[in-house]
Amino acid sequence: MAEDTTGGLRLTLDIWHPDCWTLEVTDRVAGGLLGHGVHRIDGMANGRFTAYGDSTDEVDELVEAVRDSELTDSTWETADPHADADTQVPGSASRGIVVRYDMEKSINDALVSRGFIPDEPVRMYDGREYWTVIVNESRNGVHERIDAVREEMDADVAVELITAPSAGSGMFRTDALSARQREVFELARQEGYYTWPREVSATELADDLGVSKATLLEHLRKAEVKLLGEV
Repeated sequence: MAEDTTGGLRLTLDIWHPDCWTLEVTDRVAGGLLGHGVHRIDGMANGRFTAYGDSTDEVDELVEAVRDSELTDSTWETADPHADADTQVPGSASRGIVVRYDMEKSINDALVSRGFIPDEPVRMYDGREYWTVIVNESRNGVHERIDAVREEMDADVAVELITAPSAGSGMFRTDALSARQREVFELARQEGYYTWPREVSATELADDLGVSKATLLEHLRKAEVKLLGEV
């Protein structure tokens, strides 16, 4: 009997693929990018991004690196760094940019054409892309589609998390978190820290991450404040 795909699935994907300017740039300079959508215009990819960092100088360096990359055609700035009113940007400084580049070097079409619909801005930092997507497919079907993306783009694609959209979509907007806060929070959620009874302790999570229990709890507290708001 075929698996029921009613409601589909929500996935977090950790991606690397060759000849990608976002990965090349964020691998060699500090800061990160949020991707808010890519459109084909005159045969070229035109993507809207938020460049963010811990300081204005850090963001300036990132934007200059984007402009100087051999993998980009042109870069221009937008007035508003936010794609919509709900988007929160990590870091202390940010700038909105539109980048024109070779569509064949973008993994966007390979994902979207196979039914992977972005559910949050795409996060790019430390030479990796992190996509949160929804797809109307069974778990077995999802892995077959991801294998096809890997083959087409010669990509490294790791599935970090699979949930039902009703359990995650719209509940937690994790794009507001720093990279470390998101890593800690998603590990805690994946390992069952938020289930009742808990399936893992804070001490065990801290050991897995190589940090102290106090440090782990501080990361979780800050993530929870951003996700749920101060009470």
